[in-house]
Amino acid sequence: MTHPFHPLAGRDFEFVEHRQNWGEDRVCLHDEDGQLFSLPAAWTDAAAADPFVVIAAGRCPFTTDGLLALADLADRLRAQRDGVRSRRVWPLVMF
Repeated sequence: MTHPFHPLAGRDFEFVEHRQNWGEDRVCLHDEDGQLFSLPAAWTDAAAADPFVVIAAGRCPFTTDGLLALADLADRLRAQRDGVRSRRVWPLVMF
C-alpha cells in the first residue's frame, strides 16, 4: 500500500490480480487472514507512478484535477448547507 493517507499505508499484502472493475483499474489482494479485498491500483505500487507526481518531486501536493474536485465538493456542501442549488456553472465545450 503506497497511498500516504490510507490507514494501511506501508503494509504489504499478497497480490492476487490486477484488472479493470467497473471501469476502474484495481488490484485484488489477500490480507493476513486470507480475506480477499480490492483497492484502486493507483494506491499501490502495481500502477505506474503519476508523471505529475514524479516531476513535481514533492514540491506540489495538489493536482489541478484534485483542486477542481475539491472546489466542486465545497460548492455542493455549501449549497446543501444553504438549501440552494450549486452556483458553479461549468462551460459546455462543443467539438
